[in-house]
Amino acid sequence: MTEVTPFVRTEVLDSQEPPPGEQGAVKWLRENLFSSPLNTALTVLGLLVITWLMMHSVPWFMHSIWHANSLSQCREIVTETWGEGATGACWAMIRDRWHQYLYGFYPMDAYWRPNLAFLLMLVALAPVLSQSLPRKLMWFTLLYPFLAYWLLWGGTVWAPVVVMLGFGLMALVFRQLVGRLGVPVSAGVGLIVATVWWLVVQPRLSGTLQSILPLGIRNVDSDQFGGFLLSIVIGITAISASLPMGILLALGRKSDMLLIRTLSIGFIEFIRGVPLITLLFTASLLLQYFLPPETNFDIILRVIILVTFFAAAYLAEVIRGGLAALPRGQYEAADGLGLDYWQAQRLIVMPQALKVSIPGIVSTFIGLFKDTTLVAFVGLKDPLKGVTAIVRADMTWKGIYWEPYIFVGAIFFIICFGMSRYSMLLERRLKTDHR
Repeated sequence: MTEVTPFVRTEVLDSQEPPPGEQGAVKWLRENLFSSPLNTALTVLGLLVITWLMMHSVPWFMHSIWHANSLSQCREIVTETWGEGATGACWAMIRDRWHQYLYGFYPMDAYWRPNLAFLLMLVALAPVLSQSLPRKLMWFTLLYPFLAYWLLWGGTVWAPVVVMLGFGLMALVFRQLVGRLGVPVSAGVGLIVATVWWLVVQPRLSGTLQSILPLGIRNVDSDQFGGFLLSIVIGITAISASLPMGILLALGRKSDMLLIRTLSIGFIEFIRGVPLITLLFTASLLLQYFLPPETNFDIILRVIILVTFFAAAYLAEVIRGGLAALPRGQYEAADGLGLDYWQAQRLIVMPQALKVSIPGIVSTFIGLFKDTTLVAFVGLKDPLKGVTAIVRADMTWKGIYWEPYIFVGAIFFIICFGMSRYSMLLERRLKTDHR
């Protein structure tokens, strides 16, 4: 056998550019758009569709009219400027009716109230969404719902103050009893005491305080709410209330107590098995039959309650999936530290489950906010169907079609896209692995 002496290079080769097909845009196009005959055909077809859409939509947007008094005047301006047969978007309708899309039929001289409520909402959300702010601001976050209700609906200032005292009474009863009766029983007793306060004491006490020291602003009826003001009020309230309710339902479904588990499963399966529009009709028509005679229960509050129940049932299943994703060792570690059930859930289990469930939770929130347009079926003036139908019924703008839907869709996209981006930021911030 002959020996083979391997060749060992003694000098370093100069670096060379990679082949043209293995770098830059050419490589990206070859790997992503033209990697196979099927992908090539689909790419060409997609380019043809995009070209067709651009040919028809770009001139329509380029010929936009912002100053006109009617749709016919918009069309006349387009014809005079770009010739016979030209088409253009008539954004003058949005310029003329923007206040209805934002505020519905809320009194124009009271626009400062929803504007102030919106600004205060950003302040209230700041300590929840950002960890760099002092935790003391959470006290304002807790007070904000009562302040916002008073600003939007008006009336005496003592009504939300006395309602807030009911929550304080519930917290006081809970703290006094939790050491002896446990969390579930203490929470139930506190809720019963607060309910009695709200139903019996609150109307009389707020009326007495108003007669002694009259403080208040003008009342605004719920039928004057509309547009994005209505959608944001329903969406933000339902999102804020459904998350803690969904957490409790998820824990109740995994509870070892038969009654708690049965009630939680029954609630979740019933709500998830019924369309949202059915619940909205229930809020609008049937719920009033179960209330005492001559009870005036605001339609928006009824809708908020049932939309919250609907979102909480879906969130409960999302959070239950996060709980199921945690390894058994996390529960055993909590037991090893000597923590009781609620301490383990608050400090160890639930933070990890919520982190895992962030995509599903935000997806539910986005779906909930978009579903606020369904309130049009119960007579409320949402921005998509309610306000748009009113605007299009006006003879001045009769025949307009695409512009209102594009405007409303763009605002919905901005809000939902913002929620999606924030959820991705939150996922990156809470990421603990290094993969």
